[in-house]
Amino acid sequence: MSTDVFLALAHPARRRLLELLADGERTAGDLAAEFDMSRPAVAEHLAVLRQASLVTDEPRGRQRFYSLNPDPLEQVGAWLHPFERFWRRRLRDMADLLESEDEQ
Repeated sequence: MSTDVFLALAHPARRRLLELLADGERTAGDLAAEFDMSRPAVAEHLAVLRQASLVTDEPRGRQRFYSLNPDPLEQVGAWLHPFERFWRRRLRDMADLLESEDEQ
């Protein structure tokens, strides 16, 4: 798993692009319309995602279609899996604390 994947996921605009692409392929213009930033800025974020192999692109005529490549995300999920017990314990502790405050 490349550090490029983590760097790509670090930016909220890139995470939003991945969320949009989870619903299916989209054109660059469709994706850019979802953001309050310039089309070149969105294109730069797409380039970072492409370099990290998180998206693929295919030119069709005058448009470029982007698709999600889930393989790197599966690798991230597999890497994070051993840490789930830590978060589950923390969330359980937080739920217990909130319940005890509600009872008071």
